[in-house]
Amino acid sequence: MERRIEKKIIAPAAILLDGRLAWGRAVYIEAGRIVATDTLELLQASYPDAKVEHWRNLALVPGTVNAHNHSFQSLLRGIAADQPFLTWRDESLYKYSPLMRPKDIYTGALFAFAEMMKCGVTTVCDFFYLHNDGIAGDEAVIRAAKDIGIRLVLARTMYDWDGAPKGYVEDVKTAAANTEMLMQKYKGGMAKVIPAPHSLHAATPEMVQAGHELAEKYNTPMHIHVSEERFEVEQVKKEFGTTPLRLLHKLGVVDKRLNIIHGVWLEHEEIELMGEAKAQLIYCPSSNMFLADGITDIPAYMKNQVPVALGSDGACGNNRISVFEEARMVAILQKAKTLDALCVKYDDAWKMATTGGARALNLPVGDIVPGKYADFVGIKLDDFSMQPLSSNQQFLPNLVYSLQPTAIDRVMVNGQDTVVEGKLMGVSESEVLARVHATMEYLEEQ
Repeated sequence: MERRIEKKIIAPAAILLDGRLAWGRAVYIEAGRIVATDTLELLQASYPDAKVEHWRNLALVPGTVNAHNHSFQSLLRGIAADQPFLTWRDESLYKYSPLMRPKDIYTGALFAFAEMMKCGVTTVCDFFYLHNDGIAGDEAVIRAAKDIGIRLVLARTMYDWDGAPKGYVEDVKTAAANTEMLMQKYKGGMAKVIPAPHSLHAATPEMVQAGHELAEKYNTPMHIHVSEERFEVEQVKKEFGTTPLRLLHKLGVVDKRLNIIHGVWLEHEEIELMGEAKAQLIYCPSSNMFLADGITDIPAYMKNQVPVALGSDGACGNNRISVFEEARMVAILQKAKTLDALCVKYDDAWKMATTGGARALNLPVGDIVPGKYADFVGIKLDDFSMQPLSSNQQFLPNLVYSLQPTAIDRVMVNGQDTVVEGKLMGVSESEVLARVHATMEYLEEQ
């Protein structure tokens, strides 16, 4: 039987186009992609067989992109709060993660992706390193993303530091083989896999180079934590005689495929090197604040034309997983650090939350233009947090600086409704919570 290609016209009150609200516009989507934007009348005339969905009193905006998360960490939220990084790591991650079975990993991912979806995240990159059962955990995360309906990039972590829990660790050959197998299996559709050597304190140079070889072979990005904590910088200097980014450059992996996460303690010359190589930064402002990592010099990255995306990081080191939240944080934190109100403006922050994430993940998302995936969020125009709205120019500043979750009414991913009137469509919210409670009872009993 021939598969029917779904055709829809989404008719909201307004669409965010080029940073401003365009009233009375609609968008035609087909097979999960945006085909055209115009008035409802013209789109109906051009595509008479399309189904019309009215999103009344809603503004249609691109879905946000969470470019860095650890989904299983949502199960550990609140367990090791207000602790130094290494204490937080040892008393939260290292204590509980070795106990997690594939079904627990699935529950954590289901929980994380469900919460993100309700917060307007339509694409997430999950940096995943629990390999207690080989690739079963990776497959559990992918299955959870499918059940929620979120677009997933699984950054499969390549990790060979023997100081970590046993389930994190693979030798270079095994890590490369497992990652490549998953990259081949999930190379289209709603999920794809990219290589992600963990960091220079948890992955040997050989592991980093193996990850980069896979990125080159399959034309994907490579993600890696870099200079998140001062201890990492000092450790790399002591072991290799240079700084983390310079070591990566020496290894031949600083190029357009490289996405570094955090980048808190890079020197200015290293940031210049990233700009010259067209490498990218994924910034997690709330996580860096929560864990007392420091403040990344975002204006320096911007000055050197280093593209910036936003991530929430894991929910036990943030503890929220909303990219709207991160867009607000990147702007106001940098203003406070630099004493310059113009250093990161609201439109800069919004691009980081959308098109910046799209670039970091090499996906056609983050904007409402023909050819991009139909991933949208419907914002209530009459929500208190979006008012006043007497001018089109107020909408984007309000979206970045004042939006509350109550304003998020609908979410669509790949042309399919995932949230309607604030409620998840693909799964039962009560069942998700019941799974979380059962998993936590199991972990606490061990």
